[in-house]
Amino acid sequence: MSTDRRSFIRNVALGSGALATGIQQSAYSQRISKISAPFNMSGFAAPKIPTVRIGFVGLGSRGPGAVERMSFIEGVEIKALCDKLPERASKAQDILLKAGLPKAKEYSGEDGWKAMCESNDLDLIYITTPWSLHTPIAVYAMNHGKHAASEVPAAKTIDECWQLVETSEKTKKHMMMLENCCYDFFELLTLNMIRNGLFGEVLHAEGAYIHDLSKDYLFNKNGYTDMWRLKENMTRNGDLYPTHGLGPIAQAMDINRGDKFDHLVSMSTNDFTMGKMANELATKDDFFKEYANKSYRGNMNTTIIKTNKGKTLMVQHDVSTARPYSRIHLVSGTKGCAQKYPDPERIAFGHEWINAEQMKALEEKYAPPIIKHIGEIAKGVGGHGGMDFIMDWRLIDCLRNGLPLDQNVYDAASWTAAGLLSEASVNNRSRTVDFPDFTRGGWKTNTPHDMTLNGGGTTGVRNVKG
Repeated sequence: MSTDRRSFIRNVALGSGALATGIQQSAYSQRISKISAPFNMSGFAAPKIPTVRIGFVGLGSRGPGAVERMSFIEGVEIKALCDKLPERASKAQDILLKAGLPKAKEYSGEDGWKAMCESNDLDLIYITTPWSLHTPIAVYAMNHGKHAASEVPAAKTIDECWQLVETSEKTKKHMMMLENCCYDFFELLTLNMIRNGLFGEVLHAEGAYIHDLSKDYLFNKNGYTDMWRLKENMTRNGDLYPTHGLGPIAQAMDINRGDKFDHLVSMSTNDFTMGKMANELATKDDFFKEYANKSYRGNMNTTIIKTNKGKTLMVQHDVSTARPYSRIHLVSGTKGCAQKYPDPERIAFGHEWINAEQMKALEEKYAPPIIKHIGEIAKGVGGHGGMDFIMDWRLIDCLRNGLPLDQNVYDAASWTAAGLLSEASVNNRSRTVDFPDFTRGGWKTNTPHDMTLNGGGTTGVRNVKG
């Protein structure tokens, strides 16, 4: 962190006790926007890495799936496996054995990831830990000469967002937030249609993460280690998980590449389910007494973002009520619109949705090259229907071919910040909160990214069953 920003944050804290209100956040945004970027990571192509040597940290929930997906991609060497619990790192070796790959070096303990990042035989650190470790590990990895790829969200504070940006710029190492929903089939189709002008100028978009996690995950004793995700919902109030819905529509609206998030307002309901569930479980199981009689995050959060060009985005978050899964994914332009949820996916160029035959014709014509190239293989590998594999394959293909990544550190910071700033707004009676400009003006000249192969597509796959 720069000395000027440290001083500014300290002065605000001393003067008011918090960096939470809309006025304070606005001052922070304005101050930081005046600090010029030493290097623009948008469009940056790092030197080619013919064989990408990967170390994985966090092998509880998401990690093993990532190891398995990467085992199918040529030009990858899985060199290191790390988890706080040594038995998890050892168990992940079975994935490599099944794929016919050499064993990886194991790291474990609270600081095992530091030793892994310090090793000289890795190019990429792949992070699937609890949220609180995403930024510390990514920053440490970049400072030790590695690219970093982190599960969502990328950070837990605005200051951590700036740490990621400044470290990536200083080291010229990529920091990609692993937003897999940007690589789902309909999201890529609609993005390609937008790039081809079918919807005109996109002026409004909507996204969400509506997914009832309460019984199977949040209150599952055998779910997240040390109940860390339940604790997040117990200590914070706002959109805790914005990027699945926000990432694809931010790309559709050229955020950080011709436009930027300017300000937001956010509002949450009260909690009507989580506190009650904790109290009920505590009457049957002493384990849950720690979580009883506590205040939980409001069930539904709605955040409205306005861009510098006067466009709007609506993002919702609800992981604790009985609703069908939805990310909404609505893009609305001057000539048409598209919406993914509820099924079936729909497109319109007027008052009515087009029919199934017309939809099929559009899909055949506008499926982007990346889907034509790797889509069916991705379905065979899996990972949320294949989008996880497309994301991983694309990351490796870009690193091997020396191409700019589809998602850079500014995307990681701004998409994550939407959730963090929503908390500031909710905690201040839904007042307006300004966004920092993580690009420091670069958004004005950064060019939109089209998510096609961009000269890549040379990376193969192995041992994939269709």
